[in-house]
Amino acid sequence: MESETIISKQFYTNSSSVISEQALNSTFFGTKEKTQKIHVERPKSSIGLAVIVATFLLMIGGVCSVFLLQDDFEQFHFERIASTWGLPFLIITTLLFFYQTGVFLYSSYLYLKYKPVESVSDDLLPTCTIIVPAYNEGKLVWDTLLSLADSNYPAEKLQLLAIDDGSKDDTWYWMQEAKAKLGDRVTIFQQPKNQGKRQALYRGFKLGTGEIFVTVDSDSIVKKDTLRNLVSPFVVNEKCGAVAGNVQVLNNKSAILPKMLNVSFVMSFEFQRSVESQLGSVLCTPGALAAYKRDAVFNCLPEWINQTFMGQPSDIGEDRALTNMILKQGFEVRFQRNAVVLTNVPEEYKGLYKMFIRWARSNVRENLMMAKYVFTDFRKESKFGARMLFLNQFFKIAMTYPFILFMFYFIAVHPILFLSSTFLGILIFSSFSMIFYAKRYNLSESFWAYSYSVFYTFSLFWIAPYAIATASKKGWLTRGL
Repeated sequence: MESETIISKQFYTNSSSVISEQALNSTFFGTKEKTQKIHVERPKSSIGLAVIVATFLLMIGGVCSVFLLQDDFEQFHFERIASTWGLPFLIITTLLFFYQTGVFLYSSYLYLKYKPVESVSDDLLPTCTIIVPAYNEGKLVWDTLLSLADSNYPAEKLQLLAIDDGSKDDTWYWMQEAKAKLGDRVTIFQQPKNQGKRQALYRGFKLGTGEIFVTVDSDSIVKKDTLRNLVSPFVVNEKCGAVAGNVQVLNNKSAILPKMLNVSFVMSFEFQRSVESQLGSVLCTPGALAAYKRDAVFNCLPEWINQTFMGQPSDIGEDRALTNMILKQGFEVRFQRNAVVLTNVPEEYKGLYKMFIRWARSNVRENLMMAKYVFTDFRKESKFGARMLFLNQFFKIAMTYPFILFMFYFIAVHPILFLSSTFLGILIFSSFSMIFYAKRYNLSESFWAYSYSVFYTFSLFWIAPYAIATASKKGWLTRGL
């Protein structure tokens, strides 16, 4: 998934078993599809309303406080400039602010130019191998496999492989049930023991016969036309080496956190990856849904499966690593907004922060890897976009600790000024996400952009500095949850 969003949030300080009918019939798809109804325990609407109201009260309080405490802000500003470190820090942050503003304006321009590739005809579609690795997913893997088999893709061009990575629950049973229902349309395998997602994917790559490999997480549901939309860029663009799908939240009706993440995902994918796609340099093809050219995968497969970091085998960030290695070969990596997948996200704080730590560690590792080639002649075409995106990531990582130290200093010296300026900043910077979501989908859910920013700022700000300090640590973290 998209790890750069985690650090950018800090920089700016700014399972259900099947998809519900309401989710499939929503504006994500634009067309209604019949599916099995299930009972999902939903939070009372009054709780969600209370969270949003509380968020706006905090932001309004911040605006009022900033207005009333203008003299205190000016005094703090002068004191900071007069200090030994204050003026250099101010100059650096001012330069970064203008740099980020320029990047944002350029990104907005690129987003307006973005258009997904329309699906090509059946006779032009390439042969495709879908790999579904699974670990302790239970009945979710059944729903994933059935949604893939129900895709509007020529059956004779589709190879569906499901690999149980040594699950300790009934995942293998549900794979067998899917096999019984789908017959020769799916082939299932069972690893002798849990070896990690990378090893499961590697087995799929070695067994796959398709011109295009598609990887799908086993807790995800695809739309009928997702696969054909996902692979169409390979047909019209021979330079395309990988394609990222559009990940949306499946369980966004079941808890508060998924509601917040739903808005965040839309911003991360439909804005950020659209921009990256225009530059031919999407930095991460998400594990939930991604497609890769066969030759591009096999060119780097030995390096990928044997990848290490600080002498330890890499057992996280397999999606970001593969994307990086494909970019390094000179291929373009694109994003398809019309290739939608719905995936489950954590509903509790523990699962969420563990997932974010894994993403952030992968982000640190792969930015170090990208630094080794991004300023070389790795691509015949323009390298400006890839270099700009890398620098954007580099500055965010490099400034993580200075901003954290300044934040703690600000809190210790002027806690009221810190709180008021923070809530004002959230109101300003999150308004773009809110407006973007409201325009793409609906207004009522868009207000979760503000609540998510408040939640992230005060409970997840530590993710980026912690991930940098522990980047060499192994472990999937969320597998035991």
